[in-house]
Amino acid sequence: MKKSRSFSDASLNKDPKAGLNANLQRRFEGSAKVADNQARSRLVLAMIMMSMVFVVICGRLVYLGFQDPQKQTVFRRADTAITASRPDLVDRNGDTLATDIHTASLYAEPNRIIDPDEALELLITVLPELDQESIHKKLSSKAGFVWLKRELTPSQQSKIFALGIPGIGFEAETRRFYPNGNTAAHIVGHVNIDNVGIAGIEKYVDDRGLADLRKAGFGTAREMEPFKLSIDIRVQHFARDELAKAIDRYRAIAAGAVVLNIHTGEIVAMSSLPDYDPNNPAEALKKDNLNRISAGLYEMGSTFKSFTTAMALDSGKVVMEDKFDATKPLRIAGYTINDFHAKRRWLNVPDIFIYSSNIGTALLADQVGINSHREFLTRLGLLNRMTGFELPEVARPQQPKQWHKINSVTISYGHGVTTTPLQTAAAAAALLNGGKLIPPTLLPRNKINALKISTQVITPRTSDLMRYLYRLNVEKGSGKRSEVKGYRVGGKTGTAEKVVNGKYSSDKRFNVFLAGFPIDKPEYVVMVFIDEPKPEKGEKYATAGMNAAPIVARIISRSAPLLGVEPKFMDMEGPLFVSY
Repeated sequence: MKKSRSFSDASLNKDPKAGLNANLQRRFEGSAKVADNQARSRLVLAMIMMSMVFVVICGRLVYLGFQDPQKQTVFRRADTAITASRPDLVDRNGDTLATDIHTASLYAEPNRIIDPDEALELLITVLPELDQESIHKKLSSKAGFVWLKRELTPSQQSKIFALGIPGIGFEAETRRFYPNGNTAAHIVGHVNIDNVGIAGIEKYVDDRGLADLRKAGFGTAREMEPFKLSIDIRVQHFARDELAKAIDRYRAIAAGAVVLNIHTGEIVAMSSLPDYDPNNPAEALKKDNLNRISAGLYEMGSTFKSFTTAMALDSGKVVMEDKFDATKPLRIAGYTINDFHAKRRWLNVPDIFIYSSNIGTALLADQVGINSHREFLTRLGLLNRMTGFELPEVARPQQPKQWHKINSVTISYGHGVTTTPLQTAAAAAALLNGGKLIPPTLLPRNKINALKISTQVITPRTSDLMRYLYRLNVEKGSGKRSEVKGYRVGGKTGTAEKVVNGKYSSDKRFNVFLAGFPIDKPEYVVMVFIDEPKPEKGEKYATAGMNAAPIVARIISRSAPLLGVEPKFMDMEGPLFVSY
């Protein structure tokens, strides 16, 4: 009984603090275990997150590694423009006319430049052409970013990089390159230092949406389809080459040529000299280097007799057999109208055409009347500015505000109205293709689409008669030197006296030859002009038949095989392949 009581006493007499400490100990151990588990969970979560970030970075690096660096959008610093890539320009056969190449430009961050004087001294060892005063001012400024030189060569970039100048860097940029140089300069145009199109087709491409990408703050990260043109760079080369030779041969101040598909309106070649190298666009600013084909205005001389003759025949008031009195000069409103090679006899319509009679042509216009004359030339697109043409360089023709009889008379043989050579060629195509006026274009166009936008300006019958007259003029008239064996050329000459100080000059001429081939079934119009040609050595005259016509012949002989026109050498029974 004592032991039992003793045990109970011991239990009852146990220290209460000891129990409390044990309790606290157990609670502390539990909390530590929970904290340990939480820390372990956080560590695992952090490791998982870091692993995910690492996987994303690695995935992105792998993705970028498989991308073509040429396709990446290039961004400059916030205070500079964005360099957007441009589509390649190619000719009808896919040959490159313009393309992008990648280069580097030199910039500085002046707030990181340690010694502007030393930096300048080092830079001019590689780039001695730098304006030292201007560059020193930039390097000494507090600006965050300044351009020092655009479009470095790889060698220059490498040498500057080796200098190791703090605060000097390079920005990747896109530069436009024209592999054919001057050959198609007025067609392709050029871009400015920021790769923005400012002339020719380059500007046309920008106006169609490429410029909007820049305004929205984007370059282009995708491969753009090449922009195809209607020209054939081979024919373009032939035309330019013959013009360059002609300027030297005839000591002329300028020349131009256009080759036009008469069924589609496609321009296969268009050259105007002097021209410039679009790789050096500053040359385009010279006033003599304008595109005379679409932006030059000229009195087209006797080539306008083509349109007057077509007008008279199409009116139904004149037929081919009709004869007109060319026995003496005409006197109209105090002016005398005479012929260069006067026949002094009555002439029928073919005679008027092949002898290029001013008197006879004036009488043809008189048969139709002043108002109808003006309406007809307007219908042919010769008196209004071309709309819808791809080049921005287009001139507006000039005509009298009011037409009087003397105006109609002089305009009938090509004086008193100025228009562009391209409009003249397009109008001539309508005379030869069955009577359909088709707007000229530098873009590919098929016959079906051309027919949809064409306008019937003369009857097919009148077109047949004009083809006959064109061929007759080459066989018997002033166009003999345009003949090319096998290709049956037909054409009309035009020798116009130029206006100098308000008066027509007797020794300064603007010569033109309009031709179609093969004239029995025409495919192309070729028009050549030569400005202020001089007589060749041993020759007395410098008329269109003696210089512009031979240039056309040489362009046709070189180009026709490439254009798929098959020569025919069988003899024809004279020019009478159409009955009138």
